[in-house]
This record gives sequence, structure tokens and C-alpha cells, in this order.
Amino acid sequence: QTENGVLLPSLQYALPFLDLHGTPRLEFHQSVFDELREKLLERVSAIALEGKVEERYKKLEDLLEKSFSLVKMPSIQPVVMCVMKHLPKVPEKKLKLVMADKDLYKACAVEVKRQIWQDNQALFGDEVSPLLKQYILEKENVLFSSDISFLQNFFSPSPKTRRQGEVVQKLTQMIGKNVKLYDMVLQFLRTLFLRTRNVHYCTLRAELLMSLHDLEISEICTVDPCHKFTWCLDACIREKFVDNKRARELQGFLDGVKKGQEQVLGDLSMILCDPFAINTLALSTIRHLQDLVGQDTLPRESPDLLLLLRMLSLGQGAWDMIDSQVFKEPKMEAELITRFLPLLMSFVVDDHTFTVDQKLPSEEKGPIPYPSTIPEAFTKFLQENRIACEIGLYYILHITKQRNKNAFLRLLPALVETFSDLAFSDIFLHLLTGNLTLLGEEFALEEFCTSLFDGFFLTACSRKENVHRHVLRLLLHLHHKVAPAKLESLQKALEPTKQSGEAVKELYNQLTEKLELRKPSPAEVTETPSMELPLPTVPTPASR
Repeated sequence: QTENGVLLPSLQYALPFLDLHGTPRLEFHQSVFDELREKLLERVSAIALEGKVEERYKKLEDLLEKSFSLVKMPSIQPVVMCVMKHLPKVPEKKLKLVMADKDLYKACAVEVKRQIWQDNQALFGDEVSPLLKQYILEKENVLFSSDISFLQNFFSPSPKTRRQGEVVQKLTQMIGKNVKLYDMVLQFLRTLFLRTRNVHYCTLRAELLMSLHDLEISEICTVDPCHKFTWCLDACIREKFVDNKRARELQGFLDGVKKGQEQVLGDLSMILCDPFAINTLALSTIRHLQDLVGQDTLPRESPDLLLLLRMLSLGQGAWDMIDSQVFKEPKMEAELITRFLPLLMSFVVDDHTFTVDQKLPSEEKGPIPYPSTIPEAFTKFLQENRIACEIGLYYILHITKQRNKNAFLRLLPALVETFSDLAFSDIFLHLLTGNLTLLGEEFALEEFCTSLFDGFFLTACSRKENVHRHVLRLLLHLHHKVAPAKLESLQKALEPTKQSGEAVKELYNQLTEKLELRKPSPAEVTETPSMELPLPTVPTPASR
């Protein structure tokens, strides 16, 4: 006991003092041990920063060699893990031993795990996979959120805010400065995008790069050929508009793709396929078209507009490009520029004309009605051309946000059949339901509800569960505005089937509960408390 005790002469008299207080020797030795371990951990961290590189790592390697045999002892393990954490290259043999033991693998620092992951793609995939699933789930939860508002929607958070999300932060930490791991994550995202066609993977691709950019990790940013393009586009997304200066920059990047480097187009297209990028490009396109109407200029004469279309086309063609491995920009159809966009501009003109007509003194011939027919070409474009469909849908969102009921009801029938059912996609329906809250008062009108629900929503409810969910979300928000008779028929039409998912049933039950609360209770209807007050007589319903 004397031989292995703490050999300090002054302790000989202090220890009996502790005995008198009933403090066990074990507790004393444990506290000394903990104190020494803390000092050792501090010293290891200090060694990792002092002296010449070779010398400091030599010291740490020697220390690891001496202490590794005790790695499974809980009291010594933190020291061994700390030494490994500070070594840029842990000996292969030690890494294999850590990897083979689940508890050790779990206990080691992310710096050590990176060294294991870079040569074990499958293991890294197992770590990343739950995070990617969580990310997609978070995006879908926002799209189906019970809060419906035109002010706060899916695209409201700024890029910087989005990058603070848990998944992006965790992935950024897991990658660190390791280019190999970054490439692996990008490969996972490409594969999943190809397998599922889920565009949220494209968002994550851009967010991850910009998160590393925020931390100034030049080791990765300088080797990703999309870095400057993504950085510039990120600034546009923040402003929700592509201004002339940035448009020139983006064009410079696209024109600068050299022969033999076409593969970078696959990555650029994925960055442009991010819904936040598509949203910014489409909003900018609508704004440009309105400016062109005011300037009496045709779309083909606007280089800025043509660039927006070029980027939209590249983004929308991302899946095909990565799938076919044919890296060249998709060819733009001339008719999109010469026929479809002028058609959209003519709708803007119709609105201006109608507004002016309303203000003119009415003559004998009476007020001029709002145009109700849709040119056949418009409907055909929405069915057959992806870019036209995307721009057309954003135009409809634009007029809904302006509370332009006439234009909305005129163009609504064109949405029943669109390219790849884009009008029934979650992002469009999320934005549309938000904007429809601005037309809340119109829901009391039979004609409006019939056009919107019977003519559009209900045509797809039975075959597309997501549409069913979005209609129920909208009604939960606006049911008090809808005429009771219409509400009753909608309630019947929206009743879930046996095949309906839990989310639909849950929303339907919520709606039923809300409607039940609105109905007057039978007691209220049958019994009216007698009031001995001289009130004027009120006609009673025939049922009494």
C-alpha cells in the first residue's frame, strides 16, 4: 500500500485526517486520478500545437503506443481517444481495431472517424443515410405544414438560415476538410436524386457547399468547380431576384465550361434544379415579362430573359442529364420564346385593358366582360413543354397573389392536365394554397368553389394522395368562409377511402371535428330559454 500510494511526505499526516471524516481512501485516490487525467488531456492538446510538426506527432505516436493497450479501460479511454483525435494519421492497425469494436467506434472523436470513413464508403453511408432521410422528412413536413399563409411559405427562410439546420450542420462537421468524404456525400446525393427524382437532394447539395463556404474551408471550396456559381446563385436566392450584374456573372460561368470539362454541367444542373433556385429564376422571369410589356419589347429581344430560360432549362433537365451521362445543355425550343411567352404577355395586357375599361364611363353597350377563354396553344404548352409549364404555374401563382380572381378562374382549367402533373406537385400546391388565403372572401361563392374544387382539386384527389392532403389543409384553414351546402358536399367528396394514408385520415378527422363544433347543438335549436322581457317578436323557423 505504501509502495503504490501517492509518495508525498506531507500526505502521511493528512490521510489520517481524512479517515477521521469517514472519507474512503478510494475516493481520495479517485479524485487525484481524475485531476491527473485532466492535466494529461490538457498536455496532449498542448503537445499537438507546439514544436516542429514531426516532433509533436512523434511524441503523440509514442504516447498512443504506450496507452492503446488500456483503451478499453473506461478511466484511461478518454486519454487514448484524445491522442488519436490529435493525430492527422492514426496507424492503420489501430484504426482497424477501433472499427472492429462497436463501443470504441462510438466513443472515438469525429476526427478519427473521418480517417475510418474515407476508406469505408459503406460505413460512411450507414452514418449519412439517416441524416438524409431526416432532411427529406423535414422538407416534406414544411410543405404539408398546418400553417397556411401567403406571407410565410416554404421559400421564406433565407439561405443562411436554412444552412443552420441540424442535418446540414452535422454533415458539415462529419466532412470537416476531407475532400474524399465530401465527394462521397455528393455521390450519395446524385444516386438518391436519380433513384427518387426528389429535388430536395439538389437543395442539400447546394446548402452543403455553401455551409463549407461559410466556414471558409478552402480545401473543399477550391476543388468544387461549382463553388463560385453556387455562391453567386445563393446571393440571387437571398434576394429572390436575378439582377443584371449577377446574371452576367452566372452567364460567364456557363459560357466558361471548357471542352473536356462538360461533366461539370451535371453538377451545375443539379444546383439549378434546387427548388429554391427554380423559384428565384421563375419569379425573375415573371418580373421580366411584366417589364417587357411596359417597354413594348418582345421576349426574344431580352438577353436577360433568355439567360433565365437557359438556366431554368438546365435545372429542369438535371435528372435526364445525370441519368444519360450526356453532358450538354438542353436545346431551347424556339416556340417557347416566340409563341408561349408572348401569350403570357397578352394575359398581362388583357388585365391592364380590363382595368382601364372598368374605370371608363360606361356607355350604352354596357361593361366589357373579362375574357373567359384560354388560347388552345397555352393549354398545349402547359401539357407538352416543361419550362413553359413551370413559368405558366408561376404566372398563376402571381395573379393569385394579386387577388386577380378573373385571371385565376380563366386560367385554372389549363391546370388539370400539365407536363408531368406539375400542377399537382407539392411545392406548387403548397404555394397555391397559401396564396388562395388572399381570395378568402370568394370561397362563399358557388361559382368560385365549383371551379376550384370540382374543376381542379377533386379531379386528382382520388389518384394523388398529396392533393387530397393539400385540399384538406386548405379547408381546415378556410372552412368558415365556404358556403355550408358546398362544404357538406366537399366533406362527402373528401372522405378517406380504405387505401388512404394516416395523414389524410388525421386531417379529415380534424376537419370533421371543426365542422361539428360549428354546428349549433340540438339543445340550442329545440329549447329557447323564456325571457320575460318586452322584446320585439322575431319570426321563428317553420320547424318549430
